Amino acid sequence: MYVKSAGVEETALGEGVTRKILASGGTMMTAQFSFEKGAVGSPHTHMHEQVGYVLRGRFELTLGNEKTTLETGDTYYVPSNTVHGVVALEDGILLDVFTPQRQDFLG
Repeated sequence: MYVKSAGVEETALGEGVTRKILASGGTMMTAQFSFEKGAVGSPHTHMHEQVGYVLRGRFELTLGNEKTTLETGDTYYVPSNTVHGVVALEDGILLDVFTPQRQDFLG
């Protein structure tokens, strides 16, 4: 399977954030999130494990009780049911991998 990003429609999530669902199958999926400077991915939890990669930009990441700044090339891991969120310090893009798949994104 392959997915060409240019052919994938973005879903506007509001307030400067968009999402593209890229490759997904079996128990895994990838999603690309684009953020305008100042946009917020509000703190939340879900049952899925998540690994993320900063494709472009700088983000303040909240992970549990910790906050840190991540920039292009940095990665993060979010265990199941752990509070996490981001604030875009500049325009940027995150690539997230979820397992199992986020059925709420596919519906």
